Amino acid sequence: MVNGNYNYDDVHLLGKYLQYVPFEINRHELYNASSLYAGFDLEQPETETTCYDAQVYNHYIKTGKHAYSAKETLARCLHDHGISHALDVFLADYNPRSVVGIMGGHGLLRTDKMFRDIVYISKKLTENGFLMISGGGPGAMEATHLGAWLAGYEDKDVEAALHRLSAAPTFKDEGWLITAFEVIRDYPQTRYRSLGIPTWLYGHEPATPFATHIAKYFDNSIREDGILTIAFGGIIYTPGSAGTMQEIFQDAVQNHYLSFGYASPMIFLGTKFWTEDTPIYPLLQHMLNTGKYQNLLLTLTDDSEQIVQELLKFKNEKLI
Repeated sequence: MVNGNYNYDDVHLLGKYLQYVPFEINRHELYNASSLYAGFDLEQPETETTCYDAQVYNHYIKTGKHAYSAKETLARCLHDHGISHALDVFLADYNPRSVVGIMGGHGLLRTDKMFRDIVYISKKLTENGFLMISGGGPGAMEATHLGAWLAGYEDKDVEAALHRLSAAPTFKDEGWLITAFEVIRDYPQTRYRSLGIPTWLYGHEPATPFATHIAKYFDNSIREDGILTIAFGGIIYTPGSAGTMQEIFQDAVQNHYLSFGYASPMIFLGTKFWTEDTPIYPLLQHMLNTGKYQNLLLTLTDDSEQIVQELLKFKNEKLI
């Protein structure tokens, strides 16, 4: 716009640019494994590098994580706005207290006991009417959605799926995506759903296809805040590093100020990790006891069944 008038040449060029970005700027629905990984063929592993998700990520890197082009930033903003709207529509079907998040490290091995524990916790919560959400990546996040995906199946099926996935323990291992799609093929989804919220900022970490609904963003700040905001039913913190630490204190602020009307449970799975290896829990407990934090609903446990029961109790409580 110059002197209050539109420069129609610029508008025309903008329209042409938006037409040729490799993603939908007016997307009106969430992704799933089929749409995010469109073009990926189990029989041709090399297609992982040319599927839709890879094309968008390559474009994102080429144009810059923090793009200087106004055309590119506008395209990304329009895409993310559409994802946020689709997310609001999706969540409208749920009691807010039935939405529970699991946070933890992206480097958690598929062969780790904690991975298995998260799978079973998520499975049990899903079967009890919870919608499980996570950052939608590998590690603890994948375990969350694998558990939700296998809700309704027998434990022997879970063990068989875990055995299949153990062939590629980390997302850096060849076959990580292939084995996930093999499990999806062999154990078809029924009525259960889960929500992954990944970002192309960490696009080198593949999004888990076990999430039935995927809200993938360019803007990580919107995505990160969104995960913590919508988990009104509580958050389970499993061992992680810097990203998990950030989420803990960001969640604590929301609960302290009752930003959305009430505080939600903050459950820490792994007593030794949270009291000795990374002593966040004693710090939060001290700050709560001394009044520096208020309203926090803290639990520290190694007991999966306790987690399920506490979240069910909170879900069924009447709002004051």
